[in-house]
Order: sequence, then structure tokens, then C-alpha cells
Amino acid sequence: MATRRTFLQNTAAVGAGVMLAQTKTVLAAEGPGHVDKLVDADGKYVAAPLPFAYDALEPVIDARTVELHYNFHHKPAVAAANKAEEALAKARDTNDFSLVKFYEKELAFQLSSHILHTVYWTSISGKGGEPKGDLAKAIDKDFGSYAKFKAQLVAATIATEASGWGVVGYHPATGKLMILQCENHQKLTAWGIQPVLILDVFEHAYYLKYQNRRNEYVNQLFSIINWDNAALRLQAATPSRRTA
Repeated sequence: MATRRTFLQNTAAVGAGVMLAQTKTVLAAEGPGHVDKLVDADGKYVAAPLPFAYDALEPVIDARTVELHYNFHHKPAVAAANKAEEALAKARDTNDFSLVKFYEKELAFQLSSHILHTVYWTSISGKGGEPKGDLAKAIDKDFGSYAKFKAQLVAATIATEASGWGVVGYHPATGKLMILQCENHQKLTAWGIQPVLILDVFEHAYYLKYQNRRNEYVNQLFSIINWDNAALRLQAATPSRRTA
């Protein structure tokens, strides 16, 4: 089982966009021993097994929703990202770039879906409550208080237009935690942001149980947020806190 030191040594920044596609392994999950993998040994994108059983999030998220979400939304995005990379490799080999715009957009969309889903599964495998330690201090510094942070995160996530995500990320260049809306999987992000916490508001994430009640779903997520995982992600993303 990986230790906390192993986590800090091996974790890589997982971005909300395709700029972080080269990331091979992200160590951060329900507990410090779980491994979130983006690729397999051959460099192909792969959806790692869920870090929990389908019914582990009930009653907040029902087992059927988790099963459909993982198998029919996350996994197909992985397959599509691989297909896009294969098409781009073929374009290079044949010097035929007539479809390069299509496949570059497809890679950005599908790979970002894979990345965000990978972080999302670990973001919602906890016991809720409130953040502690350095994460709590960072939230207080950048948002004034946890209550203000939560209010902004809930409002921003609910207000995301159409399909998308609520994103809490750390921006190394500014040293700040940020709350962002992400439309689709790849729009409205800030370059360089490293996600700490991800909330999925695509309808497939909640529609079986909550129908159109996105507000209720987002608020219920706070009872299963994995703040320990978010703290580990922040620690790995913050240069001054990394250990050798």
C-alpha cells in the first residue's frame, strides 16, 4: 500500500484541460493507498476501477447512477480519447491533416472528461464534514471562511451553464485556491490550475434520483465529500509543501 510519502513523491498535476494529458499516474483517492491511473503500462488511456462499490454513495447517489455514470459516460470518454490520439498518429504518418481540427477538439473534450471523472470519483468518497489542517487554512486565506467558500462553490456549481463541473483548484503561479466553472469538460478553465475537488453537474450524474433538482444534488454532495483527498491533492500541488 502506498504511503503518504509515496503519494507526494509520485503524484502528478491533473489539469482540467488537455494540457495535462501527459500525466501518467495520480496518487490521491479515498485513502492514501488508492491509485488513480489515467493510462496503462503502454500509455493508453484507461479508466481505473472505481475506488468504491456502486452502492457506497447511497443514499446521496444511488448505485444505478454510479454504474451508468462510470460504464457509459466515463469509460466511453476514455475510448474516444484513445481513438483521437490514434487518428492524430495516423495523420502524422500519412501527412494528411485534413481532420486535425476535429481530432484535436475531440481529444481536448474526451481526455478532459477522463481527467475530471478520475478526480470526481475520489472527491465524493468521503464522510463530508469540513476541511481541516492546511486545506482549511488555505480556504480561510483565499475565501475568508469555509462558509463563504462553500456558498460560492455551491452557487458556481449550480449555475454552470448546460453540462459541466464545479472545480476547486490550486494555481501554482499565483499560490491561490480558485473556484471555477467548467462547461462541457474543457471550457472556462484557467491554464495551470490543478484540481483539488471536482463536482460533476452533467445530468447523467444525478438525473435518476434528483431529476432536474440540481440544487438539491449539489448540496447533498457535501455530505460525502472526501476532504482528506482534497487535502492530499493540495499538498501535492503546493511546491513549498512537497517532501523529497
